[in-house]
Amino acid sequence: MKKYLSIMAIAALAAALLAGCGSESEEAAADADKPYAGTTLNVYTWTEYIPDSVIEAFEEETGITVNHSTFSSNEDMLAKVKSESEGAFDIVQPSDYMVEQMASQGMLEELDKTKLTNLSNIDESYMNPEYDPDNTYSIPYLGGVEAIAVNTAKITDEITKYDDLFDSSYENQVVLLDDFRAVIGLTAKSLGYSMSTTDAAELDEIKTKLLTLKPNVKLYDSDSPKSALIQGEATIGSMWGAEVALAMEENPDIEVVYPEEGAYLFMDNWAIPKGSKNVDAAMEFINYMLDAENMSEILAEFPYLCPNAAAVALMGDEYASNKAKNPPAEVVENGEYIKNLDTDTLTVYDQMWTELKQ
Repeated sequence: MKKYLSIMAIAALAAALLAGCGSESEEAAADADKPYAGTTLNVYTWTEYIPDSVIEAFEEETGITVNHSTFSSNEDMLAKVKSESEGAFDIVQPSDYMVEQMASQGMLEELDKTKLTNLSNIDESYMNPEYDPDNTYSIPYLGGVEAIAVNTAKITDEITKYDDLFDSSYENQVVLLDDFRAVIGLTAKSLGYSMSTTDAAELDEIKTKLLTLKPNVKLYDSDSPKSALIQGEATIGSMWGAEVALAMEENPDIEVVYPEEGAYLFMDNWAIPKGSKNVDAAMEFINYMLDAENMSEILAEFPYLCPNAAAVALMGDEYASNKAKNPPAEVVENGEYIKNLDTDTLTVYDQMWTELKQ
């Protein structure tokens, strides 16, 4: 009996050891799939641009912790990055002209695109942009148009252009983006000028007209300008197209208008600040966001113009045919991306903005 018990004990011990080996093997395999587990990524993006669910899924899949903070303008982001020590952020999200500005100041890491296995999902027409040839420093994320939103139950006039926002009958009714390049840009377009003009005479004319907009402004809001329309605080305004689309879902009286002068276009990008301590983990994050299914989940919540062709295909006709979510090709063709400006011109723009908001 004792002999039998000994054999049984040995068998049990062997089984336990085998199970332990199997568990260690499984853990080792799991660790191999999560090479950056335990890493913390400091990610700095535009407000209301990445669903929490997508970030949480990334954390679960990779073991990487994401410390996510947000900004409301390119200039706020630039100032914050400059104010922190190098390496404080691992990922930032500059728009087109800001990529050029940061790259020219040596603030961005060059990207190893061989690590981005999902990069082929991006439509070729969005690659190799003028502001970053060969995508040396940036990868496109989402973009769109500064459109006009109109509550047709409150405003019966036909709205067709940026210039309509200056109509004195809309006193204290207009919501604008809290973004000086966007507001000064639409003013320039309303006069037939480039949104990035450096001509002194044109800038004087733009300033004069810009200040006439002051009585019409109800509020400036880049975080959620749709809220003012939905809640009835404002009846008309200019904002990013996706904000108009979301407002339209809440209130069917709200319509989108693309200005006939030609719209402000933007493309926001993934970039890695110089000195990031977690470049490889940051590349894994960017690659995750390039995945078609992950990007389609983002689009479902934040329906901007999307350069990820594979994700757009997953969205179906509801997204593709919605002109607020997916601006018509002719709108994009007639639009204008703003450009990086020299310091002296930026000072003039900043002075205009300060006077408008005083």
